[in-house]
Amino acid sequence: MSRANFIEGMRGGFPVAVASAPFGALFGALAVDHGMSLAELTFMSATVYAGASQLVGLELFGHDVQAWLIVASILAVNFRHVLYSAAIAPYIKHFTALQKFFTFFLLVDPQFAETVKRGEAGKEVSFAWYLGFGIVIYIPWICVSLLGGLLGSLIGDPKSIGLDILLPAYFLGIVLDFRHRDNFLPVAAVSAVASIIAYRYVGSPWHVSLGAAAGIVLAALLPPPPHEQELESDLHEV
Repeated sequence: MSRANFIEGMRGGFPVAVASAPFGALFGALAVDHGMSLAELTFMSATVYAGASQLVGLELFGHDVQAWLIVASILAVNFRHVLYSAAIAPYIKHFTALQKFFTFFLLVDPQFAETVKRGEAGKEVSFAWYLGFGIVIYIPWICVSLLGGLLGSLIGDPKSIGLDILLPAYFLGIVLDFRHRDNFLPVAAVSAVASIIAYRYVGSPWHVSLGAAAGIVLAALLPPPPHEQELESDLHEV
């Protein structure tokens, strides 16, 4: 494992760790408010490791909701990770099976975005870089979640100080990072509209997966970007 690549990954992931700290603290505070112990919320952060899914789980815990529905709801929110894993597959095909196990476990939104950008820029996506980027986000996430649980009473009602807007703002930032890609506007617009309609008539958290599915369908129906059409023509000529 290259030490230089590992350190490079850690440097790239550090700003993400700082930016995601409020989400971890918010989860910890809400978890305690919902009756979870410090050990339980820490275990959930370490194993689920997905802020949106953890918050969805909290909303369903203690509301006399069947366990299978909680699991299904969390899967609905995290379904995008199936798409993430498929998108980064070309860049990690040289990883071993064990390395891929840790790769997919650490595959959160910023990890996906940075991996794709690095791969598209022609840079090597080494396991050392990937692990360094992921670890520097993962470990602080657990620690900050615990800290949020310990100090949750000092935060009070998160909505009263606007902390509830952090999560949607975070996802919006990730989406806008891809705004220069071909067909971004129509795909994003259709996904947003479909998600709003699904939220109105189906409910949360299913609107997340349904909105994503609508965007995928449109992306598949749209003609490929010009540079991809040129590549296909070159392949046919060969």
